[in-house]
Amino acid sequence: MQSRVMHLEEGKERMNQTKGLPLRLLRLLVMFIALCVVFSIISMYTIKHFGIGSVVTTMSSKLQPHYKELEDGLLEKWIKPPSNLIHNMTDKQLFWRASFAPRIKKYPYKRVPKIAFMFLAKGPLPLAPLWERFLKGHERLYSIYIHSLPSYQAQFPPSSVFYKRQIPSQVSEWGKMNMCDAERRLLANALLDISNERFILLSESCIPLYKFSFIYNYIMKSKYSFMSAFDDHGPYGRGRYDPQMAPVVNITEWRKGSQWFEINRKLAISIVEDTKFYPKFEEYCTPPCYVDEHYFPTMLTILAANALANRSLTWVDWSRGGAHPATFGRTDINEDFLNRVRVGNKCLYNNKNSSVCFLFARKFAPSALEPLVQMDSKVLGF
Repeated sequence: MQSRVMHLEEGKERMNQTKGLPLRLLRLLVMFIALCVVFSIISMYTIKHFGIGSVVTTMSSKLQPHYKELEDGLLEKWIKPPSNLIHNMTDKQLFWRASFAPRIKKYPYKRVPKIAFMFLAKGPLPLAPLWERFLKGHERLYSIYIHSLPSYQAQFPPSSVFYKRQIPSQVSEWGKMNMCDAERRLLANALLDISNERFILLSESCIPLYKFSFIYNYIMKSKYSFMSAFDDHGPYGRGRYDPQMAPVVNITEWRKGSQWFEINRKLAISIVEDTKFYPKFEEYCTPPCYVDEHYFPTMLTILAANALANRSLTWVDWSRGGAHPATFGRTDINEDFLNRVRVGNKCLYNNKNSSVCFLFARKFAPSALEPLVQMDSKVLGF
C-alpha cells in the first residue's frame, strides 16, 4: 500500500515538471516575438524617414575614406625616404631591409630617379663648398650619404646639402674588410630611398669635372654600370689569389679594379645581399691582398659581367708611382690642368667610342678648394 502511494506521488511530480517546461518555453517565445516586433517597427521607421539607400551610402562614405587613407599611407611608407638617416639597426638588419626589391618593373606612381652621392671619408669634407655649388638647384635629382669615422662630429650648417647626411658608421681601414663593410653600409642606407637609381662612391678628395645636368644624363642614359674589373696576371692581381677560395671563386674569375665605382640599383642590391662571396674574401683576402680592390670587381664579374662597362668614372694619376695616386694642391689648379684631365681620353660609352671617360677626379688636397671655387663657371661648367 505504502509503495503504491509513493508511486502515485512520483507520478504527480513528473506531471508537474512536464507542465512547467512548456510554460517556460512559451514565455521565451513571447519575449522573442515581442523583440522582433520592436525591431521591425524601428527598421520601418528608419527606412521611411531616412531611406535604405542613404543609410548604405552614409556607411560606405564613412568606411571608404578610412580605407583610402590606409592605402595611401602604405604606399607613402614605401616610397618616402627616411626623414632621419640615424637609426639603431645592425648591419645584418640594415642589409636585410635594404635588399627588398619590387618584382614589377613599372612603378605605380611618377618616380624621378636620383643619383646617390656616397662619400666615404675619415672626417670633414674640405671640398664641400665646391660640391654645394655643383649640386645647387638640383635637389630633386640627388641624395647624399656620408660615412665617416664614428668619433667625428660633423658641423655643417642647416643650409648645407650635407646637413644631417651622416649615416651610422663604424671604423674602416684601407685594405681591410671593414672598408668594404663601410661601402656596403653606404649602399644599404641609400637603397632605403626607393628613388635612388644610381650609386656613386666618392672620397673627401673627389671633385666633379662637369656640371650636374651633364653628369646626371651621362649616368642615367648609360646601359652599363661603371666598375673596373680586369684580370691582372701579375703579383698584384692573380698573385693575391688564395686557392682556398675555390670553388666559390676560381683563379680565372679573380679580378682587380678601382675602389671608386658607380652602379645601378640592381647591382647595389646584389652587393648588399651577398652572403656567398663575403665569407671567402673576409677569410682569404687579407693584406697584402687588399680586399677593396678585389671583392666587388670579382663578385660582379661572376654575377653580372655583361652589366659592367669595366671602367671607373673617377680619374686618378698613378704616374708618380707608389701605393697611392698623386695628390693635387693649390699650385696645380688651373684651366689647363682641368682640360688635360677631361680631354685626351678614349673609351666606350654604350658601345660607341667616346672622349668623355671621367666625370670625377681625385685626389685633391684642401688647399685646392680656393682656386677651384674662384675659377670661372665657364671653365668648371657650374
